[in-house]
Amino acid sequence: MQLTSAQLPAHLAQSNKGLRPLYTIHGDEPLLAQEAADAIRAAARAQGYTERSSYTVAGAHFDWSAVLAAGGSLSLFADKQIVEIRIPSGKPGKDGSAALQHIAEAAKGNDSTLTLVLLPRLDKATRTGAWFSALENNGMSLQVDPVERAALPQWIAQRLALQGQRVKSGEEGQRTLQFFADRVEGNLLAAHQEIQKLALLHPAGELGWEQVEGAVNNVARYDVFKLSEAVLAGNPERVARMLDGLRAEGEAEVLVHYTLAEDIRALKRVKDAMAAGRPLPMALRENRIWGPRERAFERVLPRLDDRTLVRLLRAAHVVDGIVKGLKQPDWPTNGWQALQRLALMLCRSCMTVAA
Repeated sequence: MQLTSAQLPAHLAQSNKGLRPLYTIHGDEPLLAQEAADAIRAAARAQGYTERSSYTVAGAHFDWSAVLAAGGSLSLFADKQIVEIRIPSGKPGKDGSAALQHIAEAAKGNDSTLTLVLLPRLDKATRTGAWFSALENNGMSLQVDPVERAALPQWIAQRLALQGQRVKSGEEGQRTLQFFADRVEGNLLAAHQEIQKLALLHPAGELGWEQVEGAVNNVARYDVFKLSEAVLAGNPERVARMLDGLRAEGEAEVLVHYTLAEDIRALKRVKDAMAAGRPLPMALRENRIWGPRERAFERVLPRLDDRTLVRLLRAAHVVDGIVKGLKQPDWPTNGWQALQRLALMLCRSCMTVAA
């Protein structure tokens, strides 16, 4: 059975009726995965699961016999136990697949052992595999996803509220939360630490702009593939900030260029397919445009003309040469400056559409 992060507290609050014997946490947000696991452990301890053993699956040659034996063995000092299985790679191997299916089946009706399986983000093929399906069908499965940039200010406000703090209402409060989000984007664990810092520095109650600005460090971490999201959203301030951050983090210029150029090429391919009579949804599927990127394309494409796309394609070709060391007339010789110019060209085209 699937469970969301938002549903977990209510599920555990009803745990006086008994916890499920099997929980699986998977996703690529370490803070939320850690908090979910801690909450499950705390609820289990409150119900008498006093013993805990942990196993980390390191490679395909891991010996699963100890894990399989753990579920059926209790010490003289405990009648309930937690067995944790960490699989950092998300790939248990052939023996592990069989062991996990056995563990999932054995969990049914087992009120003496609570098994907690911890996994990274899994692709679709893995989530439909036999071993993961067995875990999901015989227990509770919780997927933890990163907090997207648009939702980050609200997440910060909720975390502040948990420690009795809040920003001022109105425009100043929104500006404060946006500033906070800009400082911690892409680094939720550090965001959590910066929020806790505010509790140490200031009493409960209202926080002003000056207090937040003076306390919160710039700990943002940028993902080159999130750059595409900012560009297509027509957000030049965020684009410039992300490019500065990627440069400071030592990201490869060629990877940044590839991300921008692939967006431009994909826009042109879909536009050409539409011109050939393909409906937009079909053209997007054929070009493997899904999720948030699909929604951005749907917004941008109907009003993006061919001349603009051709101009962007030519600019992408020019910048490809610059990041590889070639000089181009009327363009910066510095690769990052050229990338910024290309990114803002595309961003302005998307911003015009958004307007």
